[in-house]
Amino acid sequence: MKFIVSVLVTALLAFAMGLYFYWWTIVVASFIVAGLIYQSPGSSFLAGFLAISLLWGGLSWAIDTANHSILAPRVANLFPLGGSVWLLILVTALLGGLAGGLGALSGSLLRRVSGK
Repeated sequence: MKFIVSVLVTALLAFAMGLYFYWWTIVVASFIVAGLIYQSPGSSFLAGFLAISLLWGGLSWAIDTANHSILAPRVANLFPLGGSVWLLILVTALLGGLAGGLGALSGSLLRRVSGK
């Protein structure tokens, strides 16, 4: 239950912070949630990774469909993805998930070190 709550709260907080601040606030959101909801470091990493990768993957897909796939194929051609929009969305989700997971891992380890 803690895992699901952690994923949902991390995704909601990261989305809200992303509306007003820079992209890297996803790391701060993951850090805060992992510090407040105690889990093992592995579970915290997985929760942060899953929350942010689902959030960024979903947002990337929504942006792609909103502009009728005009920009994404051009960006996908800049990278060695063969022009695949789906691979671009997957890479975006994985990079965001990695940042969120590392932020959550840091928050969990800080909580462990502080003894709370």
